[in-house]
Amino acid sequence: MRLRTVLATATAALAAATCLTAAGPANAVQSNDCSPTVSIDRFSDALDKQTYEGTFVGNFSALAVDRDGSLAAVSDRSALFGLDARTLAPKAVVPLADESGAALDSEGLVVDRDGTRLVSSETEPSVRRYSPDGKILDRLPVPDALRVAPAGRAVSNGTFEGLTLLPGGRTLLASMEYALSGDSAGTVRFQTWRRTHGGHFELGRQYAYRADTGLGVPEVQALPDGRLLVLERGFTAGVGNTVRLYLADPRRATDTSGVENLTGQDGVRLIKKTLLTDLVTCPSLGATAKQPQPNPLLDNIEGMAVTGYATGRLKVLLVSDDNQNAAQITRFYYLRVRI
Repeated sequence: MRLRTVLATATAALAAATCLTAAGPANAVQSNDCSPTVSIDRFSDALDKQTYEGTFVGNFSALAVDRDGSLAAVSDRSALFGLDARTLAPKAVVPLADESGAALDSEGLVVDRDGTRLVSSETEPSVRRYSPDGKILDRLPVPDALRVAPAGRAVSNGTFEGLTLLPGGRTLLASMEYALSGDSAGTVRFQTWRRTHGGHFELGRQYAYRADTGLGVPEVQALPDGRLLVLERGFTAGVGNTVRLYLADPRRATDTSGVENLTGQDGVRLIKKTLLTDLVTCPSLGATAKQPQPNPLLDNIEGMAVTGYATGRLKVLLVSDDNQNAAQITRFYYLRVRI
């Protein structure tokens, strides 16, 4: 979301998304470790404040690996980009809209196995299926409680941010960014849908996840073993961003679809989470910031994709949403993660 904000199955194609030249002096001697389990290879500001075919390149809220190994990126200003996996150069842009032609606040993105795009918008919220050329194919049902008030109990700009397809391709998961009215602070809901034999999605189980104090959940990505990478993020004026990466396991969590209020006193088993890193501890690699940051490498990080996988090891790509703001940066981050 503005200011605060699938795992592909062909590993060979995914590997193409990890080939940028490292930022900073090539002969610099330094540790790239952010924590015992996460290191940063490089970052790139190549797309900051660029345009492509008359469309501003930025406002990125989600990333996905396309079937050909290229990158797909969605902006929260209703634009779906295709990016070269090696250079990040834009090679296509498609406008997105709702059924009436109105712009979306696009936040989550999945490239489905048939090449269609699943896109979440936090305005209502909604999840729609689009053809690669931007035509609406389907719209998924949403529980009434997750709708923005007064239709439901969600806060404005705090709904579906993350979107991911679980292993096997039959379950879609969306993460709310902030808690519903009536739920305890920081307890956000993860909603799932199950794919029917006809190819449509119907409502599935729901889970509860507790974000750190003052943080929300802008992105979530599924791993082949059923666990999740969860990005938590916050912003403090005059201080900057907090961005943390967690490994989370929903497999023993309670189905909360029938629980009206999550108060912490209801016997609900939350999604278990383990901190992988707080990105403030990453080396800055010579990065500069345009506004106060606890680490000049940081910005409004909002999108995430797993671009490579081997047993216990991941390549993860992050991107920041610059909000088309001169004081913020569109920055890509290349991480290696051990789980």
